[in-house]
Amino acid sequence: MINKEMTGATLATGMATLAANKAVAKTDSAAVDQALKALKTYDWGADRETLNPIDQAINTTYGDSAARKTLEKSLVDILVGGISRSAQDYVCRKLRIIGSGQSVSALAALLPDEATSHIARYALERIRNRKANAALRDALPKVSNTLKPGIISAMGIRRDRRSTKAIAALLGDSDIQVARAAANSLGLIGTSAAAKALSGFAPKAPSNMKLPVADACLTCAEQFLAAGEKAEAIALYTGLKGDNQPKHIKVAAMKGMLTAATLK
Repeated sequence: MINKEMTGATLATGMATLAANKAVAKTDSAAVDQALKALKTYDWGADRETLNPIDQAINTTYGDSAARKTLEKSLVDILVGGISRSAQDYVCRKLRIIGSGQSVSALAALLPDEATSHIARYALERIRNRKANAALRDALPKVSNTLKPGIISAMGIRRDRRSTKAIAALLGDSDIQVARAAANSLGLIGTSAAAKALSGFAPKAPSNMKLPVADACLTCAEQFLAAGEKAEAIALYTGLKGDNQPKHIKVAAMKGMLTAATLK
């Protein structure tokens, strides 16, 4: 009898909890709609708490792809609808978390503008969709030299192999920031093609690029070691042992070769 009563009480509690959750979900949905509406006129100095329901929705929709896509679409629609710089910053930060292929076009449109390029890249770097790679590749030849290093860096962070040729072509750029970004990104991409580009450029690199290229070669070699590609790593380390290299580069290369020797 007691067990039956306990079971009944448990079921009743469960039903009540479910009903409460549904009520909360409905309330949250209304709050999110209100926050999205507020976002359209949001600007610097506005009450940040008005956007909290959107943050909460991002947390509560974790694992619910359909709900995430709906929220993402709402944010994208607002982004392309014309909003303040502050609101753009907020939306891009949220799309960095929940963005997918459907966000890429809206973010790509912000890349050529110096005011929004950084935050758009910030979002694109994390989106797990090949469209993001293509957007960055397409933007590279169109943006100013001021923005190129950031675009190149994003390509490296994403390890976009298809961008290797375009990045390698910028190793000798007259803008040192562009050239250094190119070297660093090739090191991060860490493929045979990237290593070939770095090794081929190293002998003819101007004095202000020799160290960035050497550092990039070390990074590339580390990528090879992590992937178990021992021979590729050793080839790069060997090229960094010469007397023309700074002491710390030669030391790092020797340590790398010793590490490679321990790999089976």
